[in-house]
Amino acid sequence: MNIIPIDRQAQIIGALVEGNSIRSTQRMTSTHRDTIMRLMVSVGERCESIMDEQMRNLSCRHIQVDEIWTYVQKNKDI
Repeated sequence: MNIIPIDRQAQIIGALVEGNSIRSTQRMTSTHRDTIMRLMVSVGERCESIMDEQMRNLSCRHIQVDEIWTYVQKNKDI
């Protein structure tokens, strides 16, 4: 199995975080879409484990999720 260099991984994740689609990220980085999707799942799972380990017993009084709600609302009808 080939391993993507860390700088290309950062470029791919950076493009996705900035709102680029998988196909546009594919064109920008010359990386196959399946590879991009596997990387995205892998990074998401690692983020989930970090959040599960680190974010415990928080005493949050207010949680602001307006940006994610806008994203969900926008993509709800797709």
